[in-house]
Amino acid sequence: MRTLFSENILSPSPTPVPRPNPFELLLPSSVPTASPNASVQSSPRQHEWLTQHSQSQQRAEDDAATQSSYVSDVHRGQYTLRKGNPRLLFMGLRKSGKTSVQKVVFQKMSPADTLFLEPTTHIETDSLQSFVTIETAEMPTHLSATSPDFDHHAVFSNVGAVIWVLDVQDEYLSSIASLIETAVFLAEHHPRINFEVFIHKIDGLSEEYKYDTFREVRQRVQDELSDLGHGDKSVSYYQTSIFDHSIFEAMSKGVQKLLPQLPAMETLLNKLCSTCRIQKAYLFDTGSKIYVATDASPTFLKDYEVCSDYVDVVVDIKQIYGWQHHGHARASDDEEAEVGESMVTYDQSGDTYIYAREINDHLSLLCVMGKGSSADKRVLIDYNVGILQDALLQVFKV
Repeated sequence: MRTLFSENILSPSPTPVPRPNPFELLLPSSVPTASPNASVQSSPRQHEWLTQHSQSQQRAEDDAATQSSYVSDVHRGQYTLRKGNPRLLFMGLRKSGKTSVQKVVFQKMSPADTLFLEPTTHIETDSLQSFVTIETAEMPTHLSATSPDFDHHAVFSNVGAVIWVLDVQDEYLSSIASLIETAVFLAEHHPRINFEVFIHKIDGLSEEYKYDTFREVRQRVQDELSDLGHGDKSVSYYQTSIFDHSIFEAMSKGVQKLLPQLPAMETLLNKLCSTCRIQKAYLFDTGSKIYVATDASPTFLKDYEVCSDYVDVVVDIKQIYGWQHHGHARASDDEEAEVGESMVTYDQSGDTYIYAREINDHLSLLCVMGKGSSADKRVLIDYNVGILQDALLQVFKV
């Protein structure tokens, strides 16, 4: 039978490519290869070369392991959270607002009353008794950290973060020079200390000039640090003012970096938001109005301001009526009435809710909820928040 195709229509089968023997020892080209008729016995010169080659490879592997171990130790030492209470050290030039920031945030002083504060003449320390004791200190302007007669080990040995307050309404070039000098000194002698820059008193600037100044200060500092060989120094920048909520938000982010419980708190809040369809959750320090943890969703300033004001209202009402929370945790179902909680609306449409729940005397949970997670699912929210409360109490071992 004849077909329309020839016998050679199919392509010939490919020639098998010889594969190298994986057990064959490949030597460099400098070593002469043996001929097929040569003896299988190796010469003493080849044995000597193999010994030297293996020894050099072993030394290279040991050096690489040592270097990687050193880098990991440095990395671990730089980012390991130190034990103890969070300690903040405020630095800056004269009349930059260091004392005002501490008084407004940690002592609830009115911003208008800060105009009558006296200048700081010596190192002043203070502490806030909260879920953890937050210790603060302020260094006066006439003391320089880089001075030879200054005992910087006694001051910086237990400090977790240095907050440099920079007054943008004044001539800030001299403050930037002192800032860079201090940052380089800390990078060389105390690299584990976080360095935060508060670009302060922005309330008196226009919106355009405000962002231009912020960008200029950040660029100048980064360029100077890079020129001095410390471009990898992590510096955080915040626009702050004591007349709005920006100072509380900046202080919150600075304190969060010093809390070893932060990963556990963030994980619990993320789980709560995904389970109850909550838009945003904050864990506030009730006394200072700074949030110590939040979930991974984006933070909007409007939501934070409303939650912060709500915490302020709750604290004022408790002070008016003299009500104190005597129970740290729910001991039984009969004591659920001791847990302070509330739910209010703050949107004209009535679809956005603020849910507040007391964790203990110092911590409060505030959640921003929208459609699908309001009063119709109150039972589910209360149950999950109760589990979150018990977990947080175990984290802090209250």
